[in-house]
Amino acid sequence: MALEEADFSDEFCQFLQSAVPAVETAELLLVLRRESARAWTIAEAVAALGAGASLPEDAAARYVDELQARGLVAIDAARRVQYRPASDTLAAHVATLEKVYRERPVTLIRVIYGLRDSKIRSFADAFRLRRR
Repeated sequence: MALEEADFSDEFCQFLQSAVPAVETAELLLVLRRESARAWTIAEAVAALGAGASLPEDAAARYVDELQARGLVAIDAARRVQYRPASDTLAAHVATLEKVYRERPVTLIRVIYGLRDSKIRSFADAFRLRRR
């Protein structure tokens, strides 16, 4: 298996499909990981994405809630968020995410949207009437 294929293992793709529904989620998670000792407000995390990002704070708050539900971040009573993976496996997947985001961003973006589209397609197929 080539190194590139190893980066996108079945386990990593399952992680992406369950925990990273959008590219913006990945970018937000990587910002939080970069300064993992820091507790961020949503506004601070959005600002850290950079001038080119156009992520509204309410969408970022939803992404943070999803990341918390998946065991990737902790949110305190003041709604400050901190990168805190619940397991070594999750931490390893986030490390792989950072690596492929840096080295192969176009492939990562295609995989994230491809996984999302396949999930939507499967959901839609469940309601499709079959002709006989």
